[in-house]
Amino acid sequence: MPRRLLFLFVAIFLTGMCAFLALSRLEAQQRQSTPNWSFAISGDSRDCGDVVVPAIAAGAIEHHAAFYWHLGDFRKIYDFDEDMQHELAHAPKTMSIIKYEQIAWPDFIANQVDAFGSLPVFLGIGNHETIPPMTRDLYIQQFSDWLDQPTLREQRLRDNPSNHKLVTYYHWIERGVDFINLDNASADQFDRAEMAWFESVLQRDEANPEIRTIVVGMHKAFPDSISFSHSMNESAEGVESGRRAYTDLLKARDSAHKNIYLLASHSHFYMQDIFNTDYWRTHGGVLPGWIVGTAGAVRYSLPPNWKDAEAAETNVYGYLIGAVQSDGTVRFTFEKLNESDIPASVVNRFTPQFVHWCFTENSEAK
Repeated sequence: MPRRLLFLFVAIFLTGMCAFLALSRLEAQQRQSTPNWSFAISGDSRDCGDVVVPAIAAGAIEHHAAFYWHLGDFRKIYDFDEDMQHELAHAPKTMSIIKYEQIAWPDFIANQVDAFGSLPVFLGIGNHETIPPMTRDLYIQQFSDWLDQPTLREQRLRDNPSNHKLVTYYHWIERGVDFINLDNASADQFDRAEMAWFESVLQRDEANPEIRTIVVGMHKAFPDSISFSHSMNESAEGVESGRRAYTDLLKARDSAHKNIYLLASHSHFYMQDIFNTDYWRTHGGVLPGWIVGTAGAVRYSLPPNWKDAEAAETNVYGYLIGAVQSDGTVRFTFEKLNESDIPASVVNRFTPQFVHWCFTENSEAK
């Protein structure tokens, strides 16, 4: 080959390599600079939720969360919520328990859900939603707009085009993350139908390379957590089905290499790494888990072994922000609320004295 042609060939090759390397660096930079997206989550907003949740809504919107997920226990039901008793619109009146039960859920919608404005809200069912006279059927009737919102309806029909039945458990897939909302609000859960549905969802996720992450939310934490006494350990059915579901998730992590995150409320405190227990360390492994029952309910004492958790705090209100990274992992941060975070319009409706009571006196913690 003539020397001139050889030089020309080398020049073209080097130019092509430089262009290839530059393009590769640009693609890598674009991947690294892909903006994270986030979501907000909390649960247990009875008692003082009408005061606290509007501040959660403001925080979620400020963080540009894609949605807010409530893990259940909207209103007390077995007795009057303190916020409903102290709201100026109700304070001058004597409210009967029958009247309270009629307006409790509409109050939750008006004073809590509506605070999120156009931000999508996903609702999970808690044990207080099944306290008589409330039932699952009444829950589905009251909250059908949220259970059948377009995102959930489209996912349900994508899974099964003939499934037009609303139930209290569901899932939706967003940007490579499958969010699964489970119902363990009563002692008989998870029942056979819910377990069959849950395992079918996991099987599809495991076979789908586009699903990198599974986030499971429920009211009660899976059994054998640090919050042992206030979890699915409350019933034999809960222990059996909860252990089975947790083991299914271990398989999705270990065999299908999915990122797994578990979220619950029910216990009225904040805790991180709730499955760092002897049971799970010796029965398959510890999955990342959080309790965030901090949306207004009376605060509880931490369990005796709370120091086994990565972080734990009571006598706080707040919410989790889950920041989804470009590799599918999720970084969770607890956003604590202060009394000064309560919107002025809420303070005016409930009085500064009652808002202060919610922050200083709404507690059973020792």
